[in-house]
Amino acid sequence: MDKDRIEGAAKQAKGTLKDAAGKLTGDAKLEAEGKMDKAEGKAQNAVGGVKDAARDAVDKK
Repeated sequence: MDKDRIEGAAKQAKGTLKDAAGKLTGDAKLEAEGKMDKAEGKAQNAVGGVKDAARDAVDKK
């Protein structure tokens, strides 16, 4: 598993917590930061998935 996938999953989790905390406290800035962290985490996770797929394809040759 690529490190980008692990870091991406961590960012998504952090973003989910920030988003929920922002909603709970009515803090729009914190909620927006959470949504941004989740989006960044998803993108990073996707990059890691592509790297994993490329590595697997090379290993199968």
